[in-house]
Amino acid sequence: MQLQAFRAAALCGTFTAAAEKLGMSQPAISDLIRRLEVELGAKLFVRGSRTLHLTSAGEQLLPHAEQAVASAALGAQAVQLQVELGGGTATFGLLRNADFYLNADLAKRFRTCYPNVRVRLVGQNSAETANDIARGMLEAGLVTLPIDDTGLDVLPVARDEVLFVTADPVRARRRVSIRAFAAGPLVLYDAHYAAADPVRRQLNERAQLDGQRIDPVVEVEYLSTALSLVTEGFGDSVICAAATKSAIMPDELHTASFEEPLFETLAFVKRRGHLLSPATRALVELAWDALCAYQDTPAGAAEIVAEHEDVQAFLRR
Repeated sequence: MQLQAFRAAALCGTFTAAAEKLGMSQPAISDLIRRLEVELGAKLFVRGSRTLHLTSAGEQLLPHAEQAVASAALGAQAVQLQVELGGGTATFGLLRNADFYLNADLAKRFRTCYPNVRVRLVGQNSAETANDIARGMLEAGLVTLPIDDTGLDVLPVARDEVLFVTADPVRARRRVSIRAFAAGPLVLYDAHYAAADPVRRQLNERAQLDGQRIDPVVEVEYLSTALSLVTEGFGDSVICAAATKSAIMPDELHTASFEEPLFETLAFVKRRGHLLSPATRALVELAWDALCAYQDTPAGAAEIVAEHEDVQAFLRR
């Protein structure tokens, strides 16, 4: 309040005008500024015949006071919006296979809860979502790790096993080595992102450590297309366990774990040190609730690895 009184006096030129601007008495304004001068150990104003003049110390303080008052006003506005959520826009990125883990129309749910808030949900590969968040194009997102986390806060929240999938029941009778996987004809999806895709990154790293190379004979964009080609015998692929419980999984296909189990880890991501808007924070909380609720059903396949308190701490960073 002292900085607010100081700023008002500097802008208005008199304690009386500052008091009127802030809805306070003139003695109260004078007392606030006197106490500020005592704390700082410097005079901030010189009284002229009709108006106040800033001292050199006052001139140094003014831009900082303006910034502090503006920040306080924005903070108060954010709190009010959080209480009411009567406006603003929520921006959130979703991994392309989000339906396998949430089984929820987040946009519909969010608008039902907060009809006055706009929402922008972007579904894309996790590598691109992470890049858009780092560049400030999105506030937050739910992605699959690993990603380039430069400039990002990352909170792992769940993990799901990645399985080998084939049309040959014999090949699915036992766990699959990375050497055997790399040796067979492969049909892989997320062609646009290729090596940047989180699952492809893990497969490539494992193959490299074994002296192998992942070289698919077919690359397509969508999992559904890849599964169709696997069904017709063009090669083998990978699939997350959650997808095997969905309608996208053909009955003719068979799955097996890798010798060293492979997992995709789901994580909330935001810009490092960036406080989320109330609208986007509410959307993250809604996504978390949907994720936990779906994993408690028979169709849920992912293992929750975070606690509610972890999510709340992440949102406050």
